[in-house]
Formats: sequence, C-alpha cells, structure tokens
Amino acid sequence: MASSRFKLFKPALIAVMIALLALSGLLQRRLNHDRFALGVTRGEPLGNTAPPVLVFTTVALGGFRGLIANALWVRAMELQDEDKYFEKVQLADWITKLQPHFTTVWVVQAWDMAYNISIKFSDPRDRWQWVQRGIELLRDEGLKFNPDEPMIYRELAWFFHHKMGQDLDDAHLYFKTDWARQMDLVLGGTNYAALINPQTDEEKERARILREKYKLDPVHMKEVDQEYGPLEWRLPEAHAIYWATLGLKRAKQQDQITLRREIYQPLQLAFQRGRLIEVNLGTNKQYQVGPNLAMIPKANKAYEKAMAEDAEFRDHVAVAHRNFLKDAVYFLYTHNRLAEAEQWMRYLIEKYPDATISDVRAAKGEARKIADMTLDDYCAARVTEDISETSRTRVQEAVEGSMFKSYYYTAIGEDDQATGCALLAKIIWERYQRETRKQKERIGLPPLDEIKREALQLFDSTYDPRLRDQLRTRLPGLPPPVSVPSNPPPTGPQPGSVPNP
Repeated sequence: MASSRFKLFKPALIAVMIALLALSGLLQRRLNHDRFALGVTRGEPLGNTAPPVLVFTTVALGGFRGLIANALWVRAMELQDEDKYFEKVQLADWITKLQPHFTTVWVVQAWDMAYNISIKFSDPRDRWQWVQRGIELLRDEGLKFNPDEPMIYRELAWFFHHKMGQDLDDAHLYFKTDWARQMDLVLGGTNYAALINPQTDEEKERARILREKYKLDPVHMKEVDQEYGPLEWRLPEAHAIYWATLGLKRAKQQDQITLRREIYQPLQLAFQRGRLIEVNLGTNKQYQVGPNLAMIPKANKAYEKAMAEDAEFRDHVAVAHRNFLKDAVYFLYTHNRLAEAEQWMRYLIEKYPDATISDVRAAKGEARKIADMTLDDYCAARVTEDISETSRTRVQEAVEGSMFKSYYYTAIGEDDQATGCALLAKIIWERYQRETRKQKERIGLPPLDEIKREALQLFDSTYDPRLRDQLRTRLPGLPPPVSVPSNPPPTGPQPGSVPNP
C-alpha cells in the first residue's frame, strides 16, 4: 500500500511543478502587461521577434532572472578589475538575455568591445571589427529592446563622434576610410528622393541595405540635413548627429542635455574637418578630411539653441560656444575668407567681450582681449599664443609649419586653404620681426624666402613623389625636389578605459 502511494507521489509532484510553472508564466505575462501600462518598464514585453533563448529565460525563470543577472554583473565587474574583457563580454551577453531592459549592461558591453578590446589588437582591421561590433550591439540589439532609452542613443552617437570621428585611436584613419567606402556604396551620392521613394532595382537595393543593415531612415536623414546640414554622410559626425536627434524624439526631459551635446559637439567637429577630400594619386584613391566652413552658421545655431533650452547648463555650453567662435574666425582666415572672418570676429566680441586667446593666461591676468586685436594679430597670436616674444626657434617652426601646410593644400587642389596658410606664415613672420626689431641681430628670424625653402624641403621629404609632382605642376617656379620620403614610426595602443560618464 505504501509502495503504491509512493509511486503516485512522484507523478503528482511533477504535475504540480508543471502547473506552477504554467501559472508563473501566466502571472509573468500579466505583470509585464501591468508594468508597461503603468510606465514602470523601459520597453514593451518581449514579442515573437525575440530570440527563443530570451523568451525561454523570461518565462521559465520569472523573478529569479534579476537575482541571477545581479550575480553575473558582480562577476563581470570583478573581471573588469582583472582586465579580462573577453570573458566579461560573454557574461554581459548572458545578462542581456536575462535582463534585456538593463540598459547599463548594453552600454558597458558595447564600450568594452569598441574601446577596451579593440585596442588589444595592433592590426587596424581587427580593431575596426570590434569597433563595428560595439556599434552594432547598441544599434541592432540594444535599441530593439529599449527603443525609448536615451542612454543608448547617446552612447551610439558618442562612438561615431569620439571613437571614429576623433583622432585618439592609432587606427582612426582606417576607421574613417572604411566607413566612407561603406557609405559610398550604399548612398551613391545621397539622393534623398531615390532613397525615400526608390524607383529602380538599384535604388530599391540601396534603400533596403540602408534601412536593414545600417538602421538608417532616409526620411530622418533628410530632416537632420535640412536642420543641421549640409552634412557629409560618409563621415562619422553626421551619424553622431543622426542618432542624437533620433534619441531626442524619444528622450525623457532630464536626459536631453546629454543628447544635445552630441549635436553641437559633432557639429563643431564637422566644421573643423567635415568635408571629405578625395586625393587621386594615379590609380590610388585616398580620402582626406578638411574643414566644412558651410557648417559654421548651423553649428552656431545649435549652440545657441542648447543655451536657450537648458538654462541649468548655459554657462557650460557658453564656454564651448566661445571656443567654437574663436575657431571659426581662425579657420575662415586660414582659408582666405577674410570678410567672413571679420564678420564672425565681430560677432565673437559682441557675444563675449572679455574673450581672450588663452583661458589659462586670462586666469592669471596675462592675456590680451580679442576685442583689442586686429584680425591679423588675432590669427597670428592663435599660432604663437604659447610662444614668448623671444622664442625664436618656436616662432620659426610656426612660420615653417604654415608654409608646409600651404604646399600640401596646393598639391591637393585646396587653393583657398593654401593661400590662407601662406598669408598666416607671412603675418606671423612680420609680427615677430616687428616685436623684436630692437634685437634683430640677436634673435631675428631668417628671411621669409629662406623659411619657405626649408618648408618645401620638408614637404619633399615627407610626401609621395606623385604629390610632389602635383605641387610643381600647380607652382611651376619651384625648384626640383632633392629629398626622398620618410615614414614616421607607429605609436603603441592606448591603455584600457572605462565608459564615458
């Protein structure tokens, strides 16, 4: 009799367990529905598009998912302290499957890929694979489960702005070049009409790749370009602005300042080097970047909008705005656009009458106000702001450097910038000679023509022979080159880092 009851006991327990699991699933569904209706969840309950393993862990583990995820997160932090980022990425992947709405894990995991793991490789191709994986994790997976989370939009914009757009990574030129080629293939000249309403098979394929692979909506691209353009979509700054503006559409009020920074900061970068220059050396096509001076009014508008809409951060944004205006004046001057440089210098003085070239010297009471300078003096002082009046060697280097740039821009056909750099070299030389005229015999500079010859020799020893030939085609009076090219040694990778605060 006892044996018969024991035999029935095990099936009964199994039946009870199955019933409880089914009830737990039903209750979890109801809880998810209520949490979403009350606004206490960061995303919709998982639907049919979620991976099967994620659906299984959500239903089967129920409330225990949080406990397991917390334990894994503690272990992930220990692995970070031990510099074991590969193992940490695997743990983070498990956590996102347990808690897909845990935003911090998506952000930290993507950061580890793009920053801490990528720099462990010396080959730019390997680095680039990990940077792209970090972007894809946020863009393709993180936003799928957290479409309203501004932190993910902000971090995605930061990767384009900082990791790809800036020059802090040794492989940044490789990143920019490969991204430009990818965008070249899919955009085909950025014809918004063809991307929004494609007609031919080729246009339809481009539009499909743009939406499905890169998750870019051409309608929003057009809106962004109309508001902040003209943007060069083959460069990363445009994509930083794209994701930041998309995040603003869905962001909570208290999170908007971080997204606005990812608009005006990339706009400043786009103005400084937001124009793609194709350098053709025979059959070898290379990409260079140069200033996009058409961005100055739009970038200025973005700064002023940020100051008007975020009074709490107005002073912080104002510092960045002032520095942007100082750059705008200098860049316009070095591109021989003197009338516009004068116009923006007047605007700078009107907006910030106490502005100086150096904030450090201003704090010590040693800096002249920009309002007390002419345009020529200001731009010359920009180059020599850290050079004392008697630092002959460093001033000569500044003059030679400006002429070196002038020869380079002449060679690649950037005539306005070449003229501006040559003008700046002349202004620096004259300013120094004027200020040291009483000590000319002791610390005077060599004649300007002699410094130009030195700059030309430096150019000839640095660049490809075809570029040297292009220079002499455009400036036929130059002497023939006498040096051979030399390559600078590569620098080592950066140390590990932590996510951007």
